[in-house]
Amino acid sequence: MLPIDRSYLEVANDFCTPCGFSIVEIKALGDFPDYAALSGVPLPKPYHDFHIEKALPRPYRPFRWAYHQTMSLTKMEPDWWLELENTYTDRMRERSQLLAEHGSAVLQALPGSDLACKELMEMVLQFLCARYPHYFALDATRSVLHNAILKTNTDLRKTPPLHVLFQNVPEDFAIMMRDEKTGKYVFRAGIICSALGWNVGTKIGLHLHEIHAPVPDYKEKMQFSMDRYFAKKPTDKPIQRGSWGLEVDQPLFMPPGASHESYRSRQMPGLELERCHLRVDWQTLRRLPLSGAVVFNFKALFTPVTEFRDEPYVPALVLKVLNEGKKNIMDYKNAWHTEHVVKPALEAFHMEQVEKGLVEGDWEPRTLDESPWFPGWEEKWHRQQGF
Repeated sequence: MLPIDRSYLEVANDFCTPCGFSIVEIKALGDFPDYAALSGVPLPKPYHDFHIEKALPRPYRPFRWAYHQTMSLTKMEPDWWLELENTYTDRMRERSQLLAEHGSAVLQALPGSDLACKELMEMVLQFLCARYPHYFALDATRSVLHNAILKTNTDLRKTPPLHVLFQNVPEDFAIMMRDEKTGKYVFRAGIICSALGWNVGTKIGLHLHEIHAPVPDYKEKMQFSMDRYFAKKPTDKPIQRGSWGLEVDQPLFMPPGASHESYRSRQMPGLELERCHLRVDWQTLRRLPLSGAVVFNFKALFTPVTEFRDEPYVPALVLKVLNEGKKNIMDYKNAWHTEHVVKPALEAFHMEQVEKGLVEGDWEPRTLDESPWFPGWEEKWHRQQGF
């Protein structure tokens, strides 16, 4: 078995990855093999109507009641592994500044992760070129990526794989690799620009349960099942889930000690509702077919709380969670600093929806059938972005 800390280019050809591929087989496949066939996950359909200047993220509302700590997993839609929207250029600029300022706290790749990093980069580029062909393309030799949004050309032979991703994709990636001695999964490489309270430097090299130590009830209720899930996860069943919180403004990168933490320690008098945002981290978990690494990727999406006003059932459901959610989970979400403004607004929105007949007066909050969406979400989304 290929050791977790050894490059596949430095070992004998008869070494194997956890997925059973020998090094000689991997080398024979060369660059950009057919990952759709290898993984069992089809490439996305081309999105010809997509316009980056107008695009909005799909309006994820991953609210649940009764609320308890679970992963709440859903099957990944192959067309929506990676989602671009109209903040693309600004986010890419912001992330570039973060890397310049924070370096290894944002991007790291430990020894032995080179195969997984290369594999992930190639899978991502295949996805982007298939999904957004009017914006992304590989040259004939598949050695240069053309990005028509940023008007850049990235030399894939001279640029490390994670840097290729960093320069073209506003998404965070954490690569978890199997320790051949213990069978446990370890965070070995990644790009993290959108985490709250942690960064690559604080988590790199940690096992799965160590990474999730701050999560309420993880050790008692989730650790065993998550370790088993990672061990058995097939390549053809990637999953997605949403994690959410309420924030003042739109904090992207908030490592320990960041100035934005001061907002979370108090309820500011005079805080305007327009400054309160739902933050959804829309996450994907999938296994890479050659290296056997498990990749966790996510993107922070921000929505003004005022958007809930015309979204049926959402205000009442969020209010229920804020008022009656389990204390340790709600403390972890840290929404308290917005509640003095958000709760009265949600109450008013709900009453308005009842008066307009959008919601039944006796409706008892529960997880919506459309979760992680709401009734009529597609019409609103298409109308707002114009396609």
